[in-house]
Amino acid sequence: MTSTTRYPHPELTDLPEDIRTKILEVQDKAGFVPHVFLALARRPAEWRAFFAYHDALMLPETVGRDSNLTKGDREMIVTTTSAANNCLYCVVAHGAILRIYEKKPLVADQVAVNYRKADITPRQRAMLDFAMKVCLHSDTVEDADFAALHAHGFDDEDIWDIAAITAFFGLSNRMASFSSMMPNPEFYVMGRVPKQK
Repeated sequence: MTSTTRYPHPELTDLPEDIRTKILEVQDKAGFVPHVFLALARRPAEWRAFFAYHDALMLPETVGRDSNLTKGDREMIVTTTSAANNCLYCVVAHGAILRIYEKKPLVADQVAVNYRKADITPRQRAMLDFAMKVCLHSDTVEDADFAALHAHGFDDEDIWDIAAITAFFGLSNRMASFSSMMPNPEFYVMGRVPKQK
C-alpha cells in the first residue's frame, strides 16, 4: 500500500532539520512514521503551521493551556467527524489512537459508523452531537447548543475546543482525501488486542 498516489513524499534527508528532528521523534515513539508527516513536509512552512495548530488543539498542555477534554475525547471528535467527511486516513489513524486512549478496542469502529449507538457516555454523546453539527451545519449553531453542552459540564472553552478540533480536522480530512493519502498498515491493528505484559 502506498502512502500517497498523487504527490511523492520528500526524502527525510532532504527536509529542514527542525522537521526531520520532529519526524524522527515520532518514529522513535510510534515505531513508524505516519504518512501525514512526510506527505505535508513537501511544503515546510505549511507543515510547521499545520503541526503547530494540531499540537495546540490536541496537546494543549504544550502551549500552557488546561482543558477539560481528555485525549480520548479529542480523538473521538476526530474519528467521528472524519468519518462524516469520508476521510479514510484520519478515521483509521485517529481511530487507532482513540482505541489506545480509551482502552476500548471497539469504540473507534462504533463512533465512525454511528456514534449514537456507540459504547460512550452521555457526556461524550453530547460532545459528538455538537461536533457533528459544527462539521455538517456550523451555520445553524445556536445558544441552545451551548446550553446542552453546559448541562454536561462543558464550559465555553471546552466548546471552543470541540469546534476548533472539528474545523481543523475538516482541513486535514480534505488534504488527506484529495492527495489520496493512505493510512499506514500499522494503524489498522493498534489498540485492537491488549498488549502482552
